[in-house]
Amino acid sequence: MVLCDCFGQVEPFKAPIPLDNQAELIKGPEMIRYSKLNKEAKDGKFLNFMYEDAKTIYECFRRGCKISSLEFRFTDHEGVGLELLGCNPKSPGLRELTQATRPGEEPRLCYDCSSCLCVVYDGPCLGWREGSHQPYQWLTYNTALLRAHNFGSGLVAIGCQPGQQTRVGIYAKNCPEWVLAEQALYHFSMVLVPLYDTLGEDACIFVMDQVADLTTVITDSEAKLHFLLNKGGHRIKNIVVIKDTPNSALQRAKQQNIRILTFEEVENIGAAKSLPPQPPAPSDLATVCYTSGTTGQPKGVMLSHANILANVCAVCFQLGSVRPCSTDVMISYLPLAHMLERSCQVGMLMVGGALGFFCGDIRTLPDDMKALRPTLFPTVPRLMNRIYDKVWAEASTSPIKKAILKLAVSRKEAEIRRSIIRQDSLWDKLVFKKVQEGMGGRVRLVVVGSAPMDATVLTFMRCALGCVIVEGYGQTECVSPCTLTVQGDWLVDHVGPPLPCNLVKLVDVPEMEYFASAGQGEVCVKGSNGYFKNPQKTAETIDRDGWLHTGDIGMWLPNGTLKIVDRKKHIFKLSIGEYVAPEKIENIYTRSEYVSQIFVHGESLKSSIIAIVVPDVVVLKHYAEMHGMGGTFSVLCSNASVKQLIMDDMVRLGSDAGLKSFEQVKDIYLHPDPFSIQNGLLTPTLKSKRPDLRRYFKPQLDDMYSRLA
Repeated sequence: MVLCDCFGQVEPFKAPIPLDNQAELIKGPEMIRYSKLNKEAKDGKFLNFMYEDAKTIYECFRRGCKISSLEFRFTDHEGVGLELLGCNPKSPGLRELTQATRPGEEPRLCYDCSSCLCVVYDGPCLGWREGSHQPYQWLTYNTALLRAHNFGSGLVAIGCQPGQQTRVGIYAKNCPEWVLAEQALYHFSMVLVPLYDTLGEDACIFVMDQVADLTTVITDSEAKLHFLLNKGGHRIKNIVVIKDTPNSALQRAKQQNIRILTFEEVENIGAAKSLPPQPPAPSDLATVCYTSGTTGQPKGVMLSHANILANVCAVCFQLGSVRPCSTDVMISYLPLAHMLERSCQVGMLMVGGALGFFCGDIRTLPDDMKALRPTLFPTVPRLMNRIYDKVWAEASTSPIKKAILKLAVSRKEAEIRRSIIRQDSLWDKLVFKKVQEGMGGRVRLVVVGSAPMDATVLTFMRCALGCVIVEGYGQTECVSPCTLTVQGDWLVDHVGPPLPCNLVKLVDVPEMEYFASAGQGEVCVKGSNGYFKNPQKTAETIDRDGWLHTGDIGMWLPNGTLKIVDRKKHIFKLSIGEYVAPEKIENIYTRSEYVSQIFVHGESLKSSIIAIVVPDVVVLKHYAEMHGMGGTFSVLCSNASVKQLIMDDMVRLGSDAGLKSFEQVKDIYLHPDPFSIQNGLLTPTLKSKRPDLRRYFKPQLDDMYSRLA
């Protein structure tokens, strides 16, 4: 079917699999599901890689170097022939190609053969900018490869032994040097241990304590340098600073017998030595990646090059025609200490795409996106929620604007339901152009992970951006996603079918009345995983048959996709004998326009549940203006009528969603300041740190329970 409007014909998007039957089922009591894109998965034969020359992250980077260079050959015949080539030959007396095919690329001549002349474009690899009003600068692939090798050679020269026994920490924000350092380690088969820039000092100390042989750390700021000197001095022997080192730190380091070098100094040492690389094997350990630790201390997950490549390639394989390619540009702002961002970057480097880093401040991310104009955007629901809230808040200032926006969403959603994905409709040009330009104007693929995305927000963003948006579900223990929504699937409230690299099954959780026979239970993934130096946690998480128990409760939908409905670990039993799953309740209450964030709490000696609520600033202030209520946001949060308004709306939503009486909150406390990474109440992946929230709000929780007694 071909549809058209005033801007021309539009072809429906073709999904790679039938949308009404997205997964295969292995017959038997376990009801195991696998990808329709890999029929051999039922026999345990998973997709492990896509390219013969890219089976490790080291090889991925080298492959990206090769294919990022666009080469054009001129023949000796009359006229000029032009074709894509894989060599760099030379021939005298031929015309020269002067126009680059990609912005920012400079042509260079290669003279390796004798039959013709090539003009080679060394593709952009790593981009950054010095400030919010500066343009992006780029390291090309060949330059990045050379610098990575020199830095790795330099690390070996200062005492880091090549091989799996050496683990090196990176304690820095996303930047080109982060990637160069990672690739440098892989040049010599060393293991990367990312330290938690966004989690704070306690997690870093824990990681350094557990990884006793972490003697070299790469960092990017004076504050982190002093922290390492204060807290890690008896372990660390070398600190490599990306920026200049203050004299005061040099004196302290000398007293502690710690050597401090700049990133450039290590590169220069390595360039002088020019040691030959010692590449890793696919089975070699690539990283010990620590989970964000929503309960207790972070846990180190051991991931091999093969683990990571299998997951990255499975995602790329399922993405099919919309997978990353050499002309793509991705913005990097999610923490590189976590596998979602790292996996996306491996996928980009494997195909020769460009990575542009944000300036380091999430508040200026929109400016970075406008300057970079990315085509790929890995993100988390919280950022999408902000865009959604901002657009609707602006539209709410005028009844006409709001009506037009509603109509535009309705018309675009109707197209999406017919598998029409585009950015050139009338509604794109009249209504959504500002949203699209706010993200650079070129985004074609958005990958959402780390937390569930609200169905209304997801549909709206698909309408507003006019591009493919897929949502993944997974854990660090299985690298990143184990399921991913299929491009072209307009349905929401699910996380897609299994990927071609794994199997998924559900197991009974009888205490919560979830049974696999009814298509509900704890989500389990088949894979090769483990916790670093923590056999007890490994045994608790991975059973004897190799199934990873995620702790999440899922259900199979009729079309073969998985829906996450609950959380096994975060349940508590009330004094009345009933079990409560707080995250399920929180997901319902956050649908209230008044609720920005919420923490639902209960205790075994209490018969009811209560909650801490952070109201939505924009909505609450608008309500106050409409009803003649004055005062600051903090004053509004302490207003009894405002509290009742919000609680009534929450209870209404709970009733509509079928919550039982004991699952409805009996009291709430309105808090004016949001939960954040900075105040220690959210993980870097923006999940609630429930033990920390309990401790932080203990006075308010105790006060609410005392009044309910």
